[in-house]
Amino acid sequence: MVTSRTTAVYDEHADWYNALMSPAGSDYIRRVHATLADLLGRGDGSTCLDVCCGTGAHAPTVAALGWSPVGFDLSRNQLRHAAHRLPVAVADATALPLAGGSVPAAVCVLASTDVPDYAAVLREIGRVLAPGGRFVHLGVHPCFVGAFADRQDASRAVIDAGYADRSHTFASWNTTGVRARLGAWHIPLADLLNGSVTAGLRIERTVEAGPDGVPDLFGFTATVSPSGD
Repeated sequence: MVTSRTTAVYDEHADWYNALMSPAGSDYIRRVHATLADLLGRGDGSTCLDVCCGTGAHAPTVAALGWSPVGFDLSRNQLRHAAHRLPVAVADATALPLAGGSVPAAVCVLASTDVPDYAAVLREIGRVLAPGGRFVHLGVHPCFVGAFADRQDASRAVIDAGYADRSHTFASWNTTGVRARLGAWHIPLADLLNGSVTAGLRIERTVEAGPDGVPDLFGFTATVSPSGD
């Protein structure tokens, strides 16, 4: 959702993706939203950015917690769906049209593997968050979900040497999923955590979630230091 190539891919598949992200028929999306709610917590009506919001599938969860979500994405066809769920604007996640230190909260959900440089997205989120502001990252688990992971057996994940490969790929054990259709980048766990620290985000809590004891989601809550340090 940062590069023109990624935008074109999501534009082409926006209707399919909107249906896929519906919580009505997906235990996975219901788990995503429950984990998001747990990490974000209650709001007081203040703005919460939904960065790389896509079709806006996660906005109702943010709003139900008492936040006022505002979405940004580059995919206009996805935003066509999102506009029914929250205020939206076309914007690059690495160059948000917002003043520094101006927003109290932000989330980025299931989007970290859709961008070629998630560390740049994290730096931009760190820039626009107000001192003391809250950020929630929630994405596929970087250790157990990717082209390097065979999850055909629900009770285990088999990891191969491809874990270190950060390149964009369509390879996946699931031939009907998002990764096989749209492709994805891989962010090793250390890259994700180090990128957050470099962005000035202080990680306060982490969560792993998944069925059958094998996590497929990883998330954290982070804040910007009130002192700006």
